Amino acid sequence: MPLVLLIEDHHDIAAMVCEHLEYRGYEVDYAADGVTGLHLATTGDFDAIVLDLMLPGIDGLDICRSYRNEAGGTKPILMLTARDTLDDKIAGLDAGADDYLVKPFELEELDARLRALLRRAAGDLAPSVLRVADLEFDTGTLQAKRADQPVTLTPINRKLLLALMKASPRVLSRR
Repeated sequence: MPLVLLIEDHHDIAAMVCEHLEYRGYEVDYAADGVTGLHLATTGDFDAIVLDLMLPGIDGLDICRSYRNEAGGTKPILMLTARDTLDDKIAGLDAGADDYLVKPFELEELDARLRALLRRAAGDLAPSVLRVADLEFDTGTLQAKRADQPVTLTPINRKLLLALMKASPRVLSRR
Protein backbone atom coordinates (compact mmCIF):
# COMPACT_ATOMS: atom_id res chain seq x y z
CA MET A 1 0.00 0.00 0.00
CA PRO A 2 1.21 3.53 -0.70
CA LEU A 3 3.07 5.33 2.08
CA VAL A 4 2.08 9.01 2.39
CA LEU A 5 3.72 11.72 4.50
CA LEU A 6 1.22 14.29 5.81
CA ILE A 7 2.74 17.58 6.99
CA GLU A 8 -0.08 19.56 8.61
CA ASP A 9 -0.09 21.68 11.79
CA HIS A 10 -3.86 21.68 12.42
CA HIS A 11 -4.45 18.58 14.51
CA ASP A 12 -8.15 18.17 13.62
CA ILE A 13 -7.49 18.34 9.88
CA ALA A 14 -4.51 15.99 10.21
CA ALA A 15 -6.54 13.45 12.20
CA MET A 16 -9.38 13.56 9.66
CA VAL A 17 -7.02 13.16 6.68
CA CYS A 18 -5.01 10.38 8.36
CA GLU A 19 -8.14 8.46 9.29
CA HIS A 20 -9.59 8.76 5.79
CA LEU A 21 -6.38 7.78 4.00
CA GLU A 22 -5.78 4.83 6.32
CA TYR A 23 -9.36 3.68 5.74
CA ARG A 24 -8.68 3.89 2.00
CA GLY A 25 -5.65 1.64 2.41
CA TYR A 26 -2.77 4.09 2.64
CA GLU A 27 -0.11 4.03 5.31
CA VAL A 28 0.35 7.54 6.71
CA ASP A 29 3.20 9.17 8.61
CA TYR A 30 2.51 12.56 10.13
CA ALA A 31 4.50 15.67 11.02
CA ALA A 32 2.95 18.68 12.79
CA ASP A 33 5.67 21.21 11.94
CA GLY A 34 7.94 22.14 9.06
CA VAL A 35 11.25 21.08 10.60
CA THR A 36 10.04 17.55 11.36
CA GLY A 37 8.25 17.38 8.02
CA LEU A 38 11.35 18.29 6.02
CA HIS A 39 13.43 15.80 7.98
CA LEU A 40 10.93 12.99 7.35
CA ALA A 41 10.52 13.93 3.68
CA THR A 42 14.27 13.82 3.03
CA THR A 43 15.04 10.70 5.07
CA GLY A 44 11.92 8.58 4.52
CA ASP A 45 10.85 6.49 1.55
CA PHE A 46 7.40 7.92 0.92
CA ASP A 47 5.30 7.43 -2.19
CA ALA A 48 3.75 10.91 -1.90
CA ILE A 49 3.72 13.97 0.34
CA VAL A 50 0.66 16.02 1.36
CA LEU A 51 1.98 19.40 2.48
CA ASP A 52 0.35 22.40 4.17
CA LEU A 53 1.82 25.82 3.37
CA MET A 54 1.50 27.67 6.66
CA LEU A 55 3.54 25.61 9.12
CA PRO A 56 5.54 26.43 12.24
CA GLY A 57 9.31 26.22 11.85
CA ILE A 58 9.64 26.06 8.07
CA ASP A 59 6.80 26.97 5.72
CA GLY A 60 5.53 24.64 3.02
CA LEU A 61 7.11 26.54 0.13
CA ASP A 62 10.56 26.27 1.71
CA ILE A 63 10.01 22.58 2.47
CA CYS A 64 9.00 21.97 -1.13
CA ARG A 65 12.01 23.86 -2.53
CA SER A 66 14.46 22.17 -0.15
CA TYR A 67 13.04 18.73 -0.87
CA ARG A 68 13.22 19.24 -4.64
CA ASN A 69 16.43 21.27 -5.00
CA GLU A 70 18.71 20.37 -2.09
CA ALA A 71 17.62 16.81 -1.37
CA GLY A 72 16.79 15.95 -5.00
CA GLY A 73 13.40 14.56 -3.97
CA THR A 74 11.19 13.33 -6.80
CA LYS A 75 8.09 12.00 -5.04
CA PRO A 76 4.78 13.72 -5.82
CA ILE A 77 3.79 16.63 -3.58
CA LEU A 78 0.19 17.74 -3.11
CA MET A 79 -0.13 21.10 -1.39
CA LEU A 80 -3.17 21.30 0.89
CA THR A 81 -3.72 24.83 2.14
CA ALA A 82 -6.15 27.62 2.95
CA ARG A 83 -4.15 30.02 0.77
CA ASP A 84 -6.33 30.33 -2.30
CA THR A 85 -5.14 33.25 -4.42
CA LEU A 86 -3.79 32.69 -7.91
CA ASP A 87 -0.37 33.95 -6.77
CA ASP A 88 -0.35 31.39 -3.93
CA LYS A 89 -1.18 28.56 -6.32
CA ILE A 90 1.48 29.64 -8.81
CA ALA A 91 4.07 29.98 -6.03
CA GLY A 92 3.26 26.48 -4.74
CA LEU A 93 3.47 24.86 -8.15
CA ASP A 94 6.65 26.81 -9.03
CA ALA A 95 8.23 25.69 -5.74
CA GLY A 96 7.85 22.10 -6.93
CA ALA A 97 4.38 20.93 -5.94
CA ASP A 98 2.65 18.61 -8.40
CA ASP A 99 -0.87 19.57 -7.36
CA TYR A 100 -2.59 22.18 -5.20
CA LEU A 101 -5.82 21.69 -3.24
CA VAL A 102 -7.48 24.55 -1.33
CA LYS A 103 -9.12 24.15 2.09
CA PRO A 104 -11.92 23.50 2.73
CA PHE A 105 -11.81 20.34 0.62
CA GLU A 106 -13.60 17.04 0.21
CA LEU A 107 -11.73 13.94 1.37
CA GLU A 108 -12.81 12.08 -1.77
CA GLU A 109 -11.18 14.75 -3.94
CA LEU A 110 -7.96 14.56 -1.92
CA ASP A 111 -7.98 10.79 -2.37
CA ALA A 112 -8.62 11.06 -6.13
CA ARG A 113 -5.82 13.59 -6.58
CA LEU A 114 -3.42 11.39 -4.60
CA ARG A 115 -4.32 8.37 -6.74
CA ALA A 116 -3.68 10.40 -9.89
CA LEU A 117 -0.30 11.60 -8.59
CA LEU A 118 0.71 8.08 -7.61
CA ARG A 119 -0.32 6.70 -11.02
CA ARG A 120 1.73 9.35 -12.81
CA ALA A 121 4.72 8.76 -10.54
CA ALA A 122 4.56 5.03 -11.28
CA GLY A 123 4.21 5.70 -15.01
CA ASP A 124 0.84 3.97 -14.97
CA LEU A 125 -1.82 6.30 -16.32
CA ALA A 126 -4.53 3.65 -16.28
CA PRO A 127 -5.25 1.90 -12.98
CA SER A 128 -4.88 -1.85 -13.12
CA VAL A 129 -7.64 -4.23 -12.15
CA LEU A 130 -6.72 -7.59 -10.67
CA ARG A 131 -9.12 -10.43 -11.45
CA VAL A 132 -9.43 -13.87 -9.89
CA ALA A 133 -12.58 -15.75 -10.95
CA ASP A 134 -15.49 -13.34 -10.34
CA LEU A 135 -13.50 -11.21 -7.87
CA GLU A 136 -12.04 -7.87 -9.05
CA PHE A 137 -9.78 -5.45 -7.21
CA ASP A 138 -9.07 -2.02 -8.71
CA THR A 139 -5.63 -0.96 -7.48
CA GLY A 140 -6.31 2.64 -8.51
CA THR A 141 -9.45 3.12 -6.44
CA LEU A 142 -8.77 0.31 -3.93
CA GLN A 143 -12.30 -0.99 -4.51
CA ALA A 144 -13.26 -4.66 -4.66
CA LYS A 145 -16.18 -6.26 -6.49
CA ARG A 146 -17.49 -9.81 -6.56
CA ALA A 147 -19.88 -10.69 -9.39
CA ASP A 148 -19.99 -6.94 -10.19
CA GLN A 149 -21.27 -6.15 -6.67
CA PRO A 150 -19.18 -3.86 -4.42
CA VAL A 151 -17.44 -5.55 -1.49
CA THR A 152 -16.80 -3.52 1.68
CA LEU A 153 -13.36 -4.20 3.16
CA THR A 154 -11.48 -2.99 6.20
CA PRO A 155 -7.97 -1.64 5.53
CA ILE A 156 -6.40 -4.89 6.81
CA ASN A 157 -8.71 -7.03 4.68
CA ARG A 158 -7.95 -4.81 1.68
CA LYS A 159 -4.20 -5.40 2.15
CA LEU A 160 -4.73 -9.14 2.53
CA LEU A 161 -6.93 -9.35 -0.54
CA LEU A 162 -4.43 -7.39 -2.61
CA ALA A 163 -1.54 -9.65 -1.54
CA LEU A 164 -3.54 -12.81 -2.21
CA MET A 165 -4.76 -11.62 -5.61
CA LYS A 166 -1.26 -10.54 -6.69
CA ALA A 167 0.11 -13.95 -5.70
CA SER A 168 -2.72 -15.99 -7.23
CA PRO A 169 -2.69 -18.92 -7.93
CA ARG A 170 0.24 -19.44 -5.53
CA VAL A 171 -0.41 -20.12 -1.86
CA LEU A 172 1.04 -17.59 0.57
CA SER A 173 2.38 -18.27 4.03
CA ARG A 174 1.59 -15.96 6.95
CA ARG A 175 5.02 -14.39 6.56
